[in-house]
Amino acid sequence: MSPSRTSSPRRPSVGARPPHAVHVLGGAGAVDGAEGPSAGTAAHARSLARGLAARGVRVTVCARQDAALQDAFADTGADFVPLHGRTEAEAVAALRVVCGDADLVHAHGAHAGFLAALALGSRRHGVPLVVTWHPRPDPAARTEAARDLVARLLTRRVARAATVVLGATTALVDAARRSGARDARLAPAPIPVPGTGTGQPADDEDVLRHKVRAGIGALDRPLVLAVGRLDGRSGHETALTASRAWRRLDPTPLLGVAGEGPQRTALQQRIDREMLPVRLLGRREDALALLAGADVALLPGRCQGRSLVAQEALRAGVPLVAADGGDVPELVGDAALLVPHGDADSLSAAVTVLLTDPAARAALSRAGRARARTWPTEDDAAAQVLSVYDETLAAAARHR
Repeated sequence: MSPSRTSSPRRPSVGARPPHAVHVLGGAGAVDGAEGPSAGTAAHARSLARGLAARGVRVTVCARQDAALQDAFADTGADFVPLHGRTEAEAVAALRVVCGDADLVHAHGAHAGFLAALALGSRRHGVPLVVTWHPRPDPAARTEAARDLVARLLTRRVARAATVVLGATTALVDAARRSGARDARLAPAPIPVPGTGTGQPADDEDVLRHKVRAGIGALDRPLVLAVGRLDGRSGHETALTASRAWRRLDPTPLLGVAGEGPQRTALQQRIDREMLPVRLLGRREDALALLAGADVALLPGRCQGRSLVAQEALRAGVPLVAADGGDVPELVGDAALLVPHGDADSLSAAVTVLLTDPAARAALSRAGRARARTWPTEDDAAAQVLSVYDETLAAAARHR
């Protein structure tokens, strides 16, 4: 289902009043291995809350007690109710109270869906349960087979309990259907990209490009930029291997890597030992904005979900070379050069082609900007979710 674009908010109603939608952000718990929603999930939920509230929906957001998370929803028009309690049973009991007058419950993530299904109990057949499935962390990060089994069982239960499952990617929609979802639909979850130079006038972009390159030390040489945590899953080892071949180019391009993580020491030792044209830039609050100064953006690791790096590179017209695994191919289409994951030779060759062929860079830059214009906006996402609410509420009313 493609999101429809809308120019004016619609204001649905249940009887003579606006509908009350309770949004649940669960701790990732047994599914995602963290205590709270991921930053991407929280950002999407915040965007939806604002868009739905502007369209006349009464939105209540329920999540674990977290001051920063509560502050993030302060200006959305939604109410925020922290779920107190140290156990899932206590969280479910608190959620059941909040859902007492809900017309619809919308859970973000499988664990949140599990809590919501338990809270609704027998009311589940009268109150629609919508669950948005967001990409989970790379399965390679989970080492416990028992934990993975629990995740599969939980997602199957949630898929079957949900009235509608909204998958952020096609792969998630397919997974929901395999897990027994009665109704699974594609609903991309656009996330605001913070701190970027996209959309500035051309002169400002030139100034920003110069400033970025000067700060990195690449005024007189091409700049290849990668952004990602130094944790072994972002493909930086492959990028370092690829950079060895770039030393033959004149001038030698610089590979800048923005990010921090446990592999920093090992990567720096390898850079020094092999005298690689690579600079580790550390943790940068402006990491995505740095892309405005790059000649080529690099995404060498397998990425789940709507990669912020890929989004901002294409929006900024920076040619992107990315590994072909995960959800990146669906996001970028033919507007990036895709290479086999872990293949340093292919990665090196693709970057070399772009650095030595200005026409190829320009063509990919145009393709990237054009592709970015086709992506759904936050407003599109809210409009699509609102149409799902209308449909499910109408169906629920017919069955009462």
